[in-house]
Amino acid sequence: MYLALLTLFLFSCKDKQKRLPFLQLETTEKVVDGKTVIDSSFRTIPAFKLLNQDSTEVTEKDFDGTIYVADFFFTSCPTICPVMHRNLLKVYQKYKGNPEVKLASHTIDVKYDVPSRMKTYATKLGIEGTQWEYLWGSRDEIYALAERNYLVSAQEDKAAPGGFIHQGYLVLVDKEKRIRGAYDGTQDKDLEQLLADMDVLLKEYKR
Repeated sequence: MYLALLTLFLFSCKDKQKRLPFLQLETTEKVVDGKTVIDSSFRTIPAFKLLNQDSTEVTEKDFDGTIYVADFFFTSCPTICPVMHRNLLKVYQKYKGNPEVKLASHTIDVKYDVPSRMKTYATKLGIEGTQWEYLWGSRDEIYALAERNYLVSAQEDKAAPGGFIHQGYLVLVDKEKRIRGAYDGTQDKDLEQLLADMDVLLKEYKR
């Protein structure tokens, strides 16, 4: 399922200040007093347990109280990843030290991109601490998170440059683990929109 197929559901509010949409609405059927009722809710990123670039266990709880930007990449990627991460570096630099903002980059090359290799990659970018987490896990864990939860397509393909094909979305997640935006990480205009939307989202929590 691709992000292009998603229907945007706007959050209704009484004030006129801008709020971001929610990108994933789930509907379930249940029977109440003999009648079928449709119940709607916003899907959230589920629990996970991965390792970061310091070989430290990271779970969804490490993102509690933060908005964050998630992406899927691999360190030897010869195509879109270098551009994506140059743009993500601008996000990191703008919000560096802000305890309400994190970044989460998941490797899709789990055989090669062990935590120590991602540590080297992060260090070359000038990343300090764990505000930007580089996340590693089993192939099944990572690919399930990508396609079922962040709705980013990723797969191995020996014919593709680097051996993988994947989408270059930067996915914005709010403090309740709900997806609030998706942006092409290779496009400057999308990066500008992401930065603007992150400011809007942070303001939502100050009202």
